[in-house]
Order: sequence, then C-alpha cells, then structure tokens
Amino acid sequence: MKEATAFFRLLGDEARLRILRLLEKERLNVSELTSILGIAQPGVSRHLRLLKEGGLVQEERDRGWTYYGLAAAPAAPAALGRAWDLLRREIRALDGKGDDARLQEILRHRKEEFTHERGLVPGKSWAAWARALGHLLPPFRVADLGCGEGYLALEAARWARHVVAVDVSDRALEGAKALAHARAIKNLSFKRGEIEDLPLEDGSVDVALLSQALHHAKDPAKAISEAARVLAPGGTLLLLDLKSHKEEWVRKLGDRWMGFDEESLRKMMKDAGLKELQFEIGASKRGDPFQVIVASGKKTK
Repeated sequence: MKEATAFFRLLGDEARLRILRLLEKERLNVSELTSILGIAQPGVSRHLRLLKEGGLVQEERDRGWTYYGLAAAPAAPAALGRAWDLLRREIRALDGKGDDARLQEILRHRKEEFTHERGLVPGKSWAAWARALGHLLPPFRVADLGCGEGYLALEAARWARHVVAVDVSDRALEGAKALAHARAIKNLSFKRGEIEDLPLEDGSVDVALLSQALHHAKDPAKAISEAARVLAPGGTLLLLDLKSHKEEWVRKLGDRWMGFDEESLRKMMKDAGLKELQFEIGASKRGDPFQVIVASGKKTK
C-alpha cells in the first residue's frame, strides 16, 4: 500500500507529468528541461530527484553531461508496473504543444554541433562560426530592438562598435544587464521603450535587429518604420520572425501575431522606405509547426 501511495503521489504534480511526457519523447539534461518548462533549475532538479527515487526516471552520463530518460518500468510490484504501462500511454496523449515546440528548439540547438563517425568534434559549431564571421564585419553601431534577455545583443557586442538594446520589460532588461556585467561587456547599453516608439535618435545606428520581436508588436508596420527611422543612410534592417502558422496556443505566450508571410513583410518594409529587400526561409524539421522567415532591407537615404 505504501508503495502504491508513493507512486501515485508522484503523479499528482503537473510539472512532474510534463517532465515525464518530455522524457517519453527524448532524453534531456537539467539545463534543457529548465529551458523547456520555464521552471527554475532547483525546482527541476528536485522533481527529477523525486522521480528517480520513485523509479520512474533513470539517468546516464554522456560526454560529460547527465541525461535523464524514462525508466523501462518502475522498481515496484507488478501491479504498479501495469499502472506504469497505462500511464505511459496516457502521457503520450497529453496536450503539450508549447513544451513540444521548445523541445524542437533544444533539438535544433544540439544539431549545431558538427559530428563525425567518432562523435562530437570539440570546438566546431555553427555558433563558433557565427562569431568568427563577425570578425569580418566593420565596427557597426547596432540596435537590438525587443532584445528580451539580451543574448543576441551580447553576441553582437563581440564585433560591433556599440550595441544599444531596447525592450519594454524592466525584468528582461535587468536580466540582460546582469549578463553583460557578468561578462564584463563595456560596449553595450540598455534603453527601455516600445519598438513602435524607439527611444533612439534618427539615423543613430548602422544595423537594426528585429529578432523574434515583431510577432509581439502592437503595430508591426510601425515597428518596422521605427527601425528604418533610426538607421543611418546605408544602414540595414535584419529581421527574423516566425513565418505564418496556425498554432493558436502561442497567444497564451503573449504572441499577438501568428507569424508573417513574405508579401506582408515586403509591403511593410517598402512602406518604411527600405530598398534591396531580401527574403529567405530558415531551416525547419519535418513535423515542426514553425518556420523562421529571414528578411533584410537597406535604407538608401
């Protein structure tokens, strides 16, 4: 009876059910689960410890990382083993589109690492190449518009003369400032403001970045117009955002727009006076409901 009580008590927590559902699909480490679930790392570690102690989760080491996966069967009497089989069928059917989308991002990030027949090649990654290519760029003045937690702004600061990061959220800006301070980055400043009403002077930057910010905008056309306003002549707007999709659940995450198609982005950029427009579709995985549309345009005068 005690074993059954402990077993079912483990299942009475939404976060642990989400973890089990994710581990049914893919083995993950603590950092990856933290990113997907949006739960602080100590909380994730606690849930994993309880699930491991309950025999529902197992861990293994791989290239210096500890990964967690679903146990084949709980260390419990046969009756609970039958309940476990039923549970595994049920958690596969749980609705978790948000978790699934973030899981796909984690898996995509993993694939940035180059591999060969003997496994991982240390130091070879698309992220490292992106930094290396930054060495070829002039010392631009850059604005990261809708910077969020500031990761892109921090990367741009590696090659830019100066980066100004703009966001409406005080909490996001404080987090970004803390990261910049921890990394001793000096050529990065922060301003609070809406992307539709930027606290920046006309013609004050050479590159304006709108990365996954436009679908949160109240007025996307005004945001693009503002980005064009702060560009100096010859400056470039670089825009990355979701391609049009039908995943209505993202509205719960604060998305105002269900992505954009090339035609609507082209019109907004033209109306903002941008020229030499270019568009591409980012890589996507089969079954992933999201694609990224990449666009750029220049301010000629």
